[in-house]
Order: sequence, then structure tokens, then C-alpha cells
Amino acid sequence: MKFKGSLLASSALLAAVMAASGAQAQSSSASTTIEELVVTAERREQSLQDVPVAISAFTAEKRDLIGIQSVFDLTNFTPGLQYSTQTDRVSLRGIGRTNNVHAADASVSVYSDGIYTTSTVEAGKTPLFLERVEILRGPQATLYGRNAIGGAINLVSKRPTDDWYAEVRGQYQNYNHHILEGAVSGPTFIPGVTFRLAANWEKQTKGWIENVVPGFPDEGNIINTNIIEGQLKFDIGENFDGWMKLTWIEWRNGAGGPGSRATWTPAVFPTFEAANAGITLQPGYGCSGNATNVVNLNPGGCVNPALTNPRKIASTVPYDVDLNGTYIFASEWTYHFQGFDLRYQLGGVHYHYYLQGPTPVDQTAPIVRYTLPSLTGANNAVVRPRYAFNYQEEESWLSNEITLLSTHDGPVQWLAGLYYWKESYGQPVYTYLPDEPRVRGPFGVPAALCAKRNGVCAPNPAQRIFDTYPEFDISSRAAYAQIDWEFVDNWTISGGIRYSLDKKEGVERGRLLCYLVAGCFAAPELNGAVAGGIPPVDITENQWSSAAVLPKGVITPTVFDPVTGFATRYLKEEWQEITGNLTLKWDPDPDTNAFARFSHGYKPGGFRIGIDVGFSPNPLTREEKVDAFEVGLKKNFGPNIQANIAAFYYDYKNAQIPLTIVNTSGAVAVTQSIFYNVPEATSKGIEIESIWQPMENLQILFNYSYLDAEIDKGQAIDPADPAALAAGARPITDRSLCRAIAYGDTATTCAADVYTSPRPVVNAAGATTQVSGSPDPNGGFQRVQELKGYALPNSPKHKIAINANYTHMFGDGSSVTGSVSYSWRDSQYGSIFNRAYYKSPSWDQVDARLTWKAKDQKTTVIAFVKNLFDDLGYEGGATASRRAGSIYTPPAGAPIVNVVQDARPDIAGNNPASTYPLTPPRTYGIEIQYKFF
Repeated sequence: MKFKGSLLASSALLAAVMAASGAQAQSSSASTTIEELVVTAERREQSLQDVPVAISAFTAEKRDLIGIQSVFDLTNFTPGLQYSTQTDRVSLRGIGRTNNVHAADASVSVYSDGIYTTSTVEAGKTPLFLERVEILRGPQATLYGRNAIGGAINLVSKRPTDDWYAEVRGQYQNYNHHILEGAVSGPTFIPGVTFRLAANWEKQTKGWIENVVPGFPDEGNIINTNIIEGQLKFDIGENFDGWMKLTWIEWRNGAGGPGSRATWTPAVFPTFEAANAGITLQPGYGCSGNATNVVNLNPGGCVNPALTNPRKIASTVPYDVDLNGTYIFASEWTYHFQGFDLRYQLGGVHYHYYLQGPTPVDQTAPIVRYTLPSLTGANNAVVRPRYAFNYQEEESWLSNEITLLSTHDGPVQWLAGLYYWKESYGQPVYTYLPDEPRVRGPFGVPAALCAKRNGVCAPNPAQRIFDTYPEFDISSRAAYAQIDWEFVDNWTISGGIRYSLDKKEGVERGRLLCYLVAGCFAAPELNGAVAGGIPPVDITENQWSSAAVLPKGVITPTVFDPVTGFATRYLKEEWQEITGNLTLKWDPDPDTNAFARFSHGYKPGGFRIGIDVGFSPNPLTREEKVDAFEVGLKKNFGPNIQANIAAFYYDYKNAQIPLTIVNTSGAVAVTQSIFYNVPEATSKGIEIESIWQPMENLQILFNYSYLDAEIDKGQAIDPADPAALAAGARPITDRSLCRAIAYGDTATTCAADVYTSPRPVVNAAGATTQVSGSPDPNGGFQRVQELKGYALPNSPKHKIAINANYTHMFGDGSSVTGSVSYSWRDSQYGSIFNRAYYKSPSWDQVDARLTWKAKDQKTTVIAFVKNLFDDLGYEGGATASRRAGSIYTPPAGAPIVNVVQDARPDIAGNNPASTYPLTPPRTYGIEIQYKFF
């Protein structure tokens, strides 16, 4: 850090020296005046400095200058903004979405050319495609009402030009990463119609993460993507104009792009036989010493290379990330009446996303086979534990919006609109054992386990053991209006209101199998005692049958199909809310904009279904609401200093936080996941964005944000420490009052945790069936913990970003620009439990660019390096899981041993496995741009 500070100081000094030495060479027309930036954040073209909303805006030129090449780069220079490349999820000021369940919504809306989209990926398009990215911080409760409770990201494409334009760009980086793209624009043979056509091809063949297993591919940004985009612009007469865009996107990636591995889990391989609530055996049991004929493909044996190296893995299941049949349509049609415009925006998307990889992602030993000695001495069980997942999204949506907005001069401006959104999606997810044909069937005890399917367990040719397929229809309707009234000179009051009605209905289908886990049929060591060996079993009915009273949001009992083996149930719910904003603005002079703003925002509820959960007993989540108070000042201090400051306070209710409910009773039970509604939270902070141009062609940017987003009320069980035993635990449950039938008590008052229990598990006859290999005198039960005072996930308290850039003009008209950026981000948690194992450390990064422009402005050459010092950076807080599992080893009749294994033996205590989302390593390269005309 000291060296970096010296480097930055030296860079600033060098810039000053260059500026001083080059001052004589500057054109007399050069100026230190900060350029005005026009945005459309409030559906009109306005100077960014005039809009009474906290906005960070990035033009294509600014992105090229600073080196903002991805969505994550935007987070470095946007106060309060967080983004996960792996999950494609964004948050602002502590409000965000942290998983990919499509039956729940985002908290930060993304609008691409006025059309709402459920993904942030388009914000990462290169500057050749995007004219501007606008990030509106705080609830946009009127104009961007749908899911804008945290804010909105407004993407504005480059549009067709009246005159001919053509440009090509080529880029090459280390890791054999190259980009080739081009665009052409101009008039057509039809009067009043212009066009634009752009294309991009990006490919990287060397991964950021080395896979040490011979014959298996490396990972980390292995991509091969294409984009083709066409636009038409229509100027038809004096009063009517239109525009439309059609984009085609295709990915043929390996381990790269959203969904692929971008994390680091420094932990040993787990060596228990079956994981807590597992439905198949663990590969790592081959390292326990209890197995024979072990086939371990790791050159390091049973040592996880990721334990000490964040850029190494040992994986035997390659990633595959594809995006097929992706079409994005957007259009805008405007008729100009006298004094107002009528605008209609129509757009939609269709895509099929496909992701395949290992599961669990970062905690699987590369063991593909081992043998378990049978207690009978014959017919030993051969285990083929390689385990993989397949995740898909099949999405279509259509957006319609009609807006009337005033265009006349005068103290009162207004707009009003109607909005309709319709989405249909399928999200099939399954896990499978690619090397284990035994799970195709036949299945054990079908008369009992498949009784609701006429005693027949359907065959399973694809070898899937967890299979779920939700399909949903989602609609949103809204009506809104806003009035801006300058009631006296320099004072304007704005009021907006929006009514929203959101509906979600669909079907959930699924099937669940189990193989070689003791609780499902018999311990695998008894394989020789079962004629034909231990069969797989279908536990769908056992686990997913309806309760006597249907959960909220579920409208039908679960039924079972004897042909497919699937369980099916239907869900439906709707939400409605009135939201809006009230703003007071004071602009005493052209350089000052002071404002105070109140907003009431809302995000509809949803369902926690699919992905990693099937037929949850609590699928419904409540709607989120926020009351936000904000004051801001946008000020130009003369022509060369600009400062935008915002301070805010949020009263935030029912934050939808994904939470795993771990079953630790020792019985067969699938872990469930829910959206936990945090009852009350607050988010408050201050943000500063500033520009200083102290001399000709020298510009310094400085951004700082302070964020204090914390829980005021809430209680839950930590899935990584359900017994509340780790340092810092805050249990509210008195353990002395806990009882569990599993231990022979007459009633259960607290859920049993057999993995830490000092008491054995006994059956109805009083015989011991399970014992803990990790007993703790305070363990044995799950205990609820206090959440008050904990930070909301992915909410770093402090963020700093600095950029200094200087342009030297040569006598022939060519120029060279040097740009150095420094960003620092505070530590943050990835969970509502603020524990050490959920904490990502603070980190910083230095980037640098050198840009040469030819005198005719046609040729540009950029040399760049990102993450100059190759530091570890963290996109967000860490996730964590307890290493709990069971061992069924001989001697015959011995009880099952339940253990909690230490994921980090190098650190004192019994540590959960922490998984950190990493930023890219050092990358560097060169880009050449050429404009034909």
C-alpha cells in the first residue's frame, strides 16, 4: 500500500510537470471549462447538473478515457453501486438482489433504451455500442417504478447518424483475449430514414484460473461471444419520428461469463462420507483412508490447490456457458403535438441461457471413483461420485409504455404514462451423476416410496437425482404522473405518483432421488447384504408431499405423475402499491442546484422456487418497501471545479434476503431455501463526486462514498453456524430450554443439531444410532441469533475512486493522454450475519492507460493495464458453509458418526468454508481504433 501511494503521488507529480512543460504547446482555444453532460434520467434531455437526482453518468468518451470496460468497472466510479459478475446481480446503497430466482425481482431496475430488462449484462457493452450509461441512485418511484426501489440504470445506445460514419476497433490482451468490432451508420435510399449496424466478437482462450487436473480445461473468463445490432431511425414529416433496434447475441463460452466460477474457497477437501442433508456420497471420502481403489486425478493428491492459491483449482467437471436464440428488440415512436409529445415505447427479449458445471462448485475433490469395503466381505460398493449441475433460463418478455409529456415553455412541466409488462419464463435446474448408470433405475421399495404413482417409480435415463422445473407468468401494470412547477423564480417543486399492480402465477415441478446415503435405504457398507446391491430410491413423495394446510401462495395440493415421476403444484399471488416522490429544488444561479427529495419505493413479493430448492414449505416472500429521504447539492465552483454531494436516509422494510434452512436432525431431509424478510433496516450515507480541471488538459476525478446500511430488527439461524457456537455468535435461545425427540426427549422445542451434540441420537427402543464426532457442551440444537446492528449484505462502509488524466497536444495536432486510476473498497459481508467467515477484506486496485490520437482524429491507439499490482480484489462479501457430514464406517452395528470438519486447519477454531468472489487478475493489452469517416 505504501509503494502504491508513492506511485500515485509520483504519477500526480509527473502529470503536473508534463502539464507545466507542455503548457506552451497548447492551442489558444484550449479551455479548463468542464464540459456539460446531457442525460435523459427523467425522460427529457437535461444537463446532469440540473436534475435533482443523484446520478453517475458515463459517456462513451469517458469510459474510453478512464478504462471502464465492464459493469464491475462502473462500480469503482459509482458511489454505492455493487455488482456480482458471477450472478449478474446489482445493488445500490445496500438494496439489491443476491440470487437468480426469477420468481423474485431485482431491486435496481435496468432500462436499455427505455425497455426494462431483468439482466445487467447489456451495461457491459463496449463504448462502440453505448452512448451513455446513467446510474440513478435512490428509489425511482415514479418514472422507473418497476423494481427501482434501490435505483435505476439507464442505458442509451449510440443512434444512427445523418452523415456517413464507419469505425473498426481491435483489441488484444494477455490470456489470449481479443476483441474485434465495428460499426457503420448513415442515410438509406429512403428519405428520412437512417441506419446503424454494429457487430462485436470477443474471445479468450486462456483462463485466469489454472486447473491442475490433467486433461481438464482452465477456468476464468473463457469466452467466445458475438453481438450483431441493427438500428433504423425515422424522421417522417415534421411531427413524427421513430427508432427501432434489434440485437442478436450468442455465447459459446467455456468457464466464462455469468454463472461460471469466479470465486475462491481456501479450504481443505471435505472427507466425510455424505454431507449434511446430502442425497449422494462425497468424492472427498476417497481421501478418508476408509476407501480402496481410489482414482484421484489431482496431481497434488488430497491437497486442495485452492487452499493456498486463489488462482488454482482441481476440477473434473468442465463449465459450459451458452446463450442461444437471443433477440432484443426496442423501439420508440413519438408524435409531436403543439405543446406536448405522445411517445410509445415497445420492446421485448427472448433468450435461452444454459449453464453446466460442478456441484458443489468450490468444495469437491477431483476423485472419480472409489470402493467401499462391504461388511459381508463381498459385492463391495463402487462409488462414482462425480457430481454436476445443469441450469437453464428460457425467457421471453414484452414491454409497452405510453407517455404524454409537455414540451412547451413555462413554469409548469408535466408527464403521465401507462405501463404494461408481460414475462414468461422456465427455469429448469437439475443435478446428475454422469458416471453412475445405476441411478437410471430400477428403484428400491417402489410400492411404498412411489405409492402415489401407482407403486411405479418412473425410469431416470438422464441420471438426474435432483430435478426441478418451474414455469411462471409475470405481469406488471402501472399508471403514473409527475408535475414540475417553478412556483417562484429559482424554486421548483416536483411531485410524482405511480400505481403498480404485479401478478405472478405458475407451476413448480420436480423429482428427487437418493443413492447410497444411509438414511435413504442402507449404508453403502451393507451393499453385499442386499440382493443386487443397494438400489437408488425415489424420495419425491417422502419429501415433497403437501402439508395438511397449503403454504401461502400455493393454490393446489401436490400431485404426482407416474409417467415422468414428477411432483407438481401451482402457485399464485399479486401485490399492489402506490409509490411516488416529492422534490424541492433551489437553483439560485446557473452553477447551483440544491434539492431535497422524498421517495416511497416498492418491490413486489415473489416466490423462492427452483435452482437449489424444491417445493419449499415457505415459498412466498413479502413485498419490500422503502421511505427514502435525500438532500443534494450540485455545484460548479467557477468553470473548472464541479462537486456533486448527496446525503440520504432510508427506512427499509422486508428486505428479501435468501437464507438456507439447514436440516441438522440426521434424518433424510433436503435443505430448504427461503427469502427471509428482514423486518426493519436503515441505510444512510453520504456520496461525493467531483471533477477538478486545474489547468489546460489536466483533469482529476475524485469520488467517495460512506454507507451505513444495517439491520434494526430481525432474528434468524445462521446456516454456517446453526448451533451458534462460533466466536461472535449472538443466540437468543436459551439452550437449557431446548429439547429434541431425536435425543430421547418427549418433545422438540429446538431443532436438533446432531453434528455438534454431546448427546447421542436414539431410536424408539432407546438404542444409540448416531453420535457426534465433534461434540460441544453448548451444541446439539439450532439456535436463533439476533441480527440487530448487522450490516446488510454487500454494503462496504467506504469507497474511494480517483482518476488523473492529462492530454499533451503536439504541434501537428496529434495528442497523447495518460490516465491513472486508483480505487479502494472497504471490507464487506456477504450475509446478514456479520461473522468473520462471511467477510471479504478491504482491497485496492491501480489501473493505467496511455492513449495516442492521430492528427486527423481517425486513428487511436490505447495501451492499458488493469490491476497493475495483481492484487486480490473482492466483488462482494463472502458466502460460507459449515462442513458437516456423516461417516458410516465399520465395525458392524456401530452408530453413524456425525462430524463438523474444519475447513481451515491453518486457522484456530473449527472454521466454516468461506467463498470469496474475486475480481480479475492483472490484465494488459493494446487497442487500435480507426474511423473511416
